[in-house]
Amino acid sequence: HIGINKNPTMTTGYQVLLEFLITQHERDEPLLNKIKEYFKCGVVRNSNGRGNIRIYRIRNKEHLRDIIIPFFERNPLQTQKKFDFEKFKEAFQLMEQREHLTEEGLEKIRKIRKEIGKKRLEQKNKRRE
Repeated sequence: HIGINKNPTMTTGYQVLLEFLITQHERDEPLLNKIKEYFKCGVVRNSNGRGNIRIYRIRNKEHLRDIIIPFFERNPLQTQKKFDFEKFKEAFQLMEQREHLTEEGLEKIRKIRKEIGKKRLEQKNKRRE
């Protein structure tokens, strides 16, 4: 997930927040806890506004850089989410280079964010035709 929120204290007036998320029904919360145990980072929480949904979330930049991104580079996804991961990694690299602190870099991240999920939606629409 790539979040872009208004924040007047930031250089561009916006804060960029990257999150690795896995969502599951509450009955599968033990699975999320096992994943958390495996990666040794992140939190398992209730989803705001969706009482029966649980989320495993990692926001910590070092955990994303040192644990999550290398894991998915070693174990590539075999689904459309592979494209989303590549886009997430691209946005992360821009943030590592501090480009999110410029208008130009923020615009690049906005474009990347629009692309995430778009490919899956296109595939879904093709199947309906």
